[in-house]
Amino acid sequence: MSESPTPIIVGTRGSELALVQATATEAALAAAFPDREIVRKVIKTTGDRRTDVSLSEVAKSEGTFDKGVFIKEIEEALDAGEIDIAVHSLKDLPTVLGTRYVLAAVLERAPVRDVLVMREPGGLAALPVGARVGTGSVRRAKQMEWMRSDVVVSDLRGNVPTRLRKLADEGIYDAILLAEAGLVRLGYIPPVEVGEGAEAVNGIPGLFITRLAESDFFPAAGQGAIGLEVRAGDAPSRVFAETIGHRESWLRITAEREFLRLLDGGCHTPVGVFSSISDGEIHLRARVFPEAGGTPKSGEARGTDPISLALELFNSLS
Repeated sequence: MSESPTPIIVGTRGSELALVQATATEAALAAAFPDREIVRKVIKTTGDRRTDVSLSEVAKSEGTFDKGVFIKEIEEALDAGEIDIAVHSLKDLPTVLGTRYVLAAVLERAPVRDVLVMREPGGLAALPVGARVGTGSVRRAKQMEWMRSDVVVSDLRGNVPTRLRKLADEGIYDAILLAEAGLVRLGYIPPVEVGEGAEAVNGIPGLFITRLAESDFFPAAGQGAIGLEVRAGDAPSRVFAETIGHRESWLRITAEREFLRLLDGGCHTPVGVFSSISDGEIHLRARVFPEAGGTPKSGEARGTDPISLALELFNSLS
């Protein structure tokens, strides 16, 4: 009697959103490899444990970059052979991975926009002077300050449900900024707009959202994508990941992440970049904010090769 194939072990953070993303990955693996058992291992990261201070403060104490606090323990589990595939929100991954790891694939990308969540409908224009807007993202903070210099941007930590509850219940914030993909995946809003005007948040009365067009409020590189990381020398796990990967999403995120690499940015840099594909051509746009504040540089480029396109975008910045 032959032995059963070894299971595929998937590693993930334990937040509600991370578990939804892991479930999607596991379903795709199960469909592609029906003879394999799919096992989940939930890993608590430094970023999950330390929600009392800003990401930059956590990162400073850990000697890492801001978003690295969400992947350190997961990569350690990869190193130890405890998991085969690490599932990440792609925007949490550094632009350049350690030599022991490789980004093998991404699932089909969700919407990439940012969303303004408010207790009163109306969107950016309806925010009163002095309104307090919560976000844990330097990129979102810089863009909000650039577009509405009259509002106050405050640090906001916690998972998506926690942030929504803070807005609804505590009265500290007038609005918060979140990713559309997370709100869709958790069922707070539908995948596409329903009608015109204010959209309510499912399950939390009194909250309304405005989806911010990516051409106005530039998203993060890789936003909306689920990234699958494996050990660099683990050929079988790489095949598992690549088999369930989405080609068009891969081309887009490759261009976006290569642009970040050229900037020598990484996840902490206040830069928005987004892409689209039409008739095989990638359209890439970016907005890069100076660390000290002020007017951002912007640029755009079109082409078919994501690597050379990223360089063209980098050279177009002005």
